Amino acid sequence: MGASDLRYDEAVKGEGDLLVDLARAFHDEDGHRLSPEGESALRRIASGEPMARCWLIRRAGQAIGYLVVTLGYSIEHGGRDGFVDDLYLVPSARGRGLGAAVPDFALEQARLLGILTLHLEVDPANERATLLYRSRGFAETGRRLMSLKLPARG
Repeated sequence: MGASDLRYDEAVKGEGDLLVDLARAFHDEDGHRLSPEGESALRRIASGEPMARCWLIRRAGQAIGYLVVTLGYSIEHGGRDGFVDDLYLVPSARGRGLGAAVPDFALEQARLLGILTLHLEVDPANERATLLYRSRGFAETGRRLMSLKLPARG
């Protein structure tokens, strides 16, 4: 059994709890707790949020991870762009080459969605992920990702 037996199922409304459980594990491991707003966003994605796609990654019928790609638009990049917002495999699924298949799936889906440029963010300490993404053609832009959280509209 290898990466060829991975199945990518688009998340559906009834899988919101499973998706949130996986995301909690990912965010805990990554050192930042999943916020209630993040949980809500994941449930909206599983319910059909038009600006994001989510796939549960399964092997032998068991969910072993998930992938979220969000959609945007960029003048600089000539139109639709996207962001690999979350990509997670449970620890027991790592170190066997399975994770190397997931970026390939993400790139394939990005092309199908009409995305011209796909972005992602990597923790500087995660050298394995950095090397994997570089091997798929991702490159650092020399720019800093900066964010400002806006209050929700009432």
